Amino acid sequence: MASRTLILTFVLIMTTILCIETSGRTCSVALSTDGTMVFEKSDSCGQAHSRLLHPFIQDALDQAKSLGLRLDAVAVSAGPGSYTGLRIGVSAAKGLCYALDIPLLTISTLELLAFTALPRIADTNALLCPMIDARRMEVYTAMYDKQLQIHSPLAAVVIDEHSFEDTLASSFVCFFGSGAEKCKRVFTSSHAMFLDDIDTEARNMCVPAQKRWEEKQNVDIAYFEPHYLKDFVASRPRNKVLGQSER
Repeated sequence: MASRTLILTFVLIMTTILCIETSGRTCSVALSTDGTMVFEKSDSCGQAHSRLLHPFIQDALDQAKSLGLRLDAVAVSAGPGSYTGLRIGVSAAKGLCYALDIPLLTISTLELLAFTALPRIADTNALLCPMIDARRMEVYTAMYDKQLQIHSPLAAVVIDEHSFEDTLASSFVCFFGSGAEKCKRVFTSSHAMFLDDIDTEARNMCVPAQKRWEEKQNVDIAYFEPHYLKDFVASRPRNKVLGQSER
C-alpha cells in the first residue's frame, strides 16, 4: 500500500487591536498584535483631537492593511479626563466597532497611568497614585498596589495638607500624572514620592488591551459612557462675554 504523507499547515493567528487615547493633551493611536506595538502616531499639542484623530486612525488602518492584518477589536481610554477629548475618542471607537462588527475594549485612564509608571517604581510595597488635573486644587485619582489591584477607588479629591495622610502614615505612595505637580508643594511626608513625565499614550495601552481581549472584557458598544466624574458645564470664552470679536 502506498504510504501517505499527511501535511499539516499551521496558520498563525494574531490578535490585532487599535488603541485610542484622547483623555488628555496627547492625541494618540497605536496598533498592536498580541500586545506588541507595530504602529504609533501621536501629537501632544492639545486642543486638536477632533482634527487629528481620524487621520491618525486611517494611517493605522492603512498600516494594518499593508501588514495583512485584520482588526479584531478597538481599545479606548475610558476616563476620567478631558470631557471633550473623551467624547471624541469614545465616539470614534464606537463608530469603528459598529462598522466592523468588532468588540470595544476600555481601559481606565488612571489604570493606564499606573501601568505606565510601574516599571519605574522599585519599592515592591509602594502604592501607586495616578492623578489627573481637574483644575484648581482638585484631582481625579485612585490608588493601586504593585499588582494594579485597586487600593482606593476612583474619586475626585480636593488636595490639601491632610490629603492621604492616613495612607502616608503607614505606606510609601508614589504620585504621578498631570495632577501630581500641585501635590509637591503640599505633601511634606517622607513617604510621598513623585514621578515626572508619566503621561497617557496609546502605545502603553497595547498590553492592557491584549489582556482584556484574552479575558473577553469587552463592553456594550451602545451603552458604554466614559467616566467623566463630573457633569460638563459649558462656558462662553472671555472675549465673547466682554463683547470682543475673536482675532
